[in-house]
Amino acid sequence: MINVTELKVGNYFLEENVLYQVLDVLLNKTAMRKMVVKLKVKNVRTGAISEMSRNSGYAIETVKIDKKKMQYLYDSGDFLVFMDQSTYEQIELPKESLKWESQFLRGDEEVDVTSFGDEILGVLLPSKVVLKITECEPAVRGDTVNKAMKEAVLETGLKVKVPLFISQGEEIYVRTDNGQYDGRAN
Repeated sequence: MINVTELKVGNYFLEENVLYQVLDVLLNKTAMRKMVVKLKVKNVRTGAISEMSRNSGYAIETVKIDKKKMQYLYDSGDFLVFMDQSTYEQIELPKESLKWESQFLRGDEEVDVTSFGDEILGVLLPSKVVLKITECEPAVRGDTVNKAMKEAVLETGLKVKVPLFISQGEEIYVRTDNGQYDGRAN
């Protein structure tokens, strides 16, 4: 147990059997009052983001989230299959709970699978991934008024806006936080 004022961004804590991740901390102290800690938190199980306030001195139970490197193998329909490369143990995670992450996974990639006790929480992706363009319109000469972009479909089915000079078959970097083009891959 720690004081709520000691929480940092990225910490995990358990309150009323709900697991939260701290996204932002704001300490507010006025002359006549105790310090108030305003927290922006994410419910790790549901993904809901909310805000809460606690007075200083409030005890919080911090928890440790385990991360394990696993290799993404394939999509089996309703599940995504991952394998521990040292023990060759395979786990299946529901595709429904990994909708966003599945747009950036192609075979044989190594990711961090997070867990709390025996409960598997999800997958942590790298900040950028390399994906190949499978469909893309050819550039139209003279169509460069402003930062001209066109839509491209990637090998995972994700659609992104790319500059006109990018063509079908090329590999590009895509940011996993917002799903946007981030440059050519060499």
